[in-house]
Amino acid sequence: MRIDGVGAMAVLAVETATPDMLEVVDSDRAARLLISGERAAGLALANRRDAADSAVPVLIAREAWLDGPAALALADPGRDLDRTLIGPLIPGPLDFPDVARTGLQLARSAGLLPALWVLPPTEGAESFSVDDLRKSAGAVELLARAKLPLDDMPPTQIVVFRTLADGQEHVVLVIGAFGGQPPLVRLHSECLTGDVFGSLKCDCGPQLKEALRLIGAAGGGILLYLRQEGRGIGIANKIRAYALQDRGLDTVDANRRLGFADDERGYAEAAAMLRALGVDRIRLLTNNPNKVAGLESAGIGVVERVGHHMPANPHNADYLATKHSRSGHLG
Repeated sequence: MRIDGVGAMAVLAVETATPDMLEVVDSDRAARLLISGERAAGLALANRRDAADSAVPVLIAREAWLDGPAALALADPGRDLDRTLIGPLIPGPLDFPDVARTGLQLARSAGLLPALWVLPPTEGAESFSVDDLRKSAGAVELLARAKLPLDDMPPTQIVVFRTLADGQEHVVLVIGAFGGQPPLVRLHSECLTGDVFGSLKCDCGPQLKEALRLIGAAGGGILLYLRQEGRGIGIANKIRAYALQDRGLDTVDANRRLGFADDERGYAEAAAMLRALGVDRIRLLTNNPNKVAGLESAGIGVVERVGHHMPANPHNADYLATKHSRSGHLG
């Protein structure tokens, strides 16, 4: 991985590095472990100034005991109560912090824990410029489009897009007709547990159903079903966050303990999908001001924010309160 004029770093994700793979790329056991500053603080490395800042990655020196399973145990806070004390953990100098940050963010974007083996320079390793990665952000490709009859809904089409930055496929429902007026639009982040299994830990399933009902009642609109499970951290990390919540953390602190931001989602691709459908002014069905700001910064005019509130239940009352008090969701 390289940033032109800044530096380069060869990395391998801890979560996907098998023992055989490590033996091939790091036969001398010289690779060091790169983790987020937030995770380093959780490992009691916060006496190091850099480790107290979640924006500054921390590089840990390689020790004889630090093999693949040990590195994964260090990376996953859900294992903190299951493992014995290991160490020493000795932070070392980090030559290219900007490259390191980008490497960890790339792991996050892939749905992996932000922990990397930093390898000695390797011939033939895939190289890319971070500037090239940034240029692809917000670019989408329309793949397929067809009619999709839905129960008790106006005529509907389903449209599939692929984002060029990460290859994710997102679905858009174009419902009814909006007569040239700004359509009612819902950005719904995929939630397997709530949308499919009816989990009571969140309000996602009821929000999806109510959004479709409101769009249908309005005579038409658009629902974007975005591959942003767990506020963009992926299904495995979402369940890891659930396990941390079982131990008393709220949604925000669980995400941070895993080394992620409170919310990893972006909305440039959603804006690109709307533009591809010929829509640049909308009424947005949301309680989340970040969605409004994200779409507007990407060139979509939000002429009205329409509130979208669901009743609480005993299992999600704290979650909804946290969204309001810590994530800025509007009441």
